[in-house]
This record gives sequence, structure tokens and C-alpha cells, in this order.
Amino acid sequence: MPKVKVLNMLGEQVDEIELSEGIFDIEINEHVVYEVVKNQLANKRQGTQSAKTRDEVRGGGKKPWRQKGTGRARQGSIRAPHFTGGGVTFAPKPRDYSYKVPKKVRRLALKSVLTSKVQNGEIIVIDNIDFDAPKTKEMVKFLSNISADRKALIVMDEKKESVIKSANNIPNLGTALVNTINVYDLMNCNSLIITKEAVKKVEEVYA
Repeated sequence: MPKVKVLNMLGEQVDEIELSEGIFDIEINEHVVYEVVKNQLANKRQGTQSAKTRDEVRGGGKKPWRQKGTGRARQGSIRAPHFTGGGVTFAPKPRDYSYKVPKKVRRLALKSVLTSKVQNGEIIVIDNIDFDAPKTKEMVKFLSNISADRKALIVMDEKKESVIKSANNIPNLGTALVNTINVYDLMNCNSLIITKEAVKKVEEVYA
């Protein structure tokens, strides 16, 4: 079982815990991670892009010139795609890009990313995170104490407004609960800051 240090908010080691092998020490499946990240990005797409085809562009009802005798190529409408102001060939239309990935695949991807965080030393376990009042300055000091990268994700076992509001004004710093973590957010952070209780909940939920 992999072991990691447990730090307090001052960056001092106060304990050490063993992580579950079934979650934090599995064989990493990179292809599954790729598929899940691709799925999440596809599901985020708005799909509101739109352009007009030649049928939808205003005007062009009259034949621009007679069929024969002008020396020019025959044309039926000045709203054909090759004319300026004409319609778009195979114009994009609003559509839904979302699709589903099996639950087992999503879980395997999540475990693979958590394992990679442990192997790369990018996971920081904290005994408890809380502030007396929401203050960005205190959050910056906390990140400095634990030597965390500014591109980080804080995972808590329960919602704490003081922590969430303290992190809101810091670029590339996110917060999440155990039941809202996802593969893309984990991949997108350089430091995974997680509370000791949150680790236990992750092991219970994803075991």
C-alpha cells in the first residue's frame, strides 16, 4: 500500500496514512483516461454554432443572366456558395455533442488518474482545511505553506464556504467535493490537495 504524509495547514507533518491499493495503486490505463476526458469535453460543448445554406440566404431568387449566349458560365443564383454573400456549403447547424460513457469506464479512468497523482508526488493530504473567514490572502499563504502549485484542486469531504470563497479569486485554483470530482479536473491540476476525511470517503465511494 502506498503511504503519504498528512500535513496541517502550516505545512508540518502530523501523521501518515496508507492509501487503498484498489484506488491509488492500480495499473494505469491511459486510453480509458483519454476516452473519458474526450467525453467530458464533448459534453461541455454548447453546439450552438450555425451558418446559412444557399436556401436560407436572403435574395438570389432571380437567375443572374440568361443561360446561353453571354460567354459566361451558366448560373442559377447569386446566392450559390461560390458567390460573395452566398450560402455556406455543408453549413454547421446546432447539434448536441454529448454522449455517454459506461460507469465502469469512468471509474477506471478516475482511479488511473488518482494513481498517477500518487506516483508523481502530486497529491497532498491535509488533516483539515478551514478558515475563520473567507480571505484570499490566507489561501495564498496556505498554498505556500504546503508547497502546492497554484494550478491546484482542493477536494473536501464536506462543503466549506470559507474555503470555497477564499479560493474563488485565485486563477487556476478549484474546489470540489468527493462526489463531484472528475477525471478532467484531476488531469488539469498540478497539485491535488485533499483532506484526510475526503481520502476515506473516496475509498468508500470508489472501492
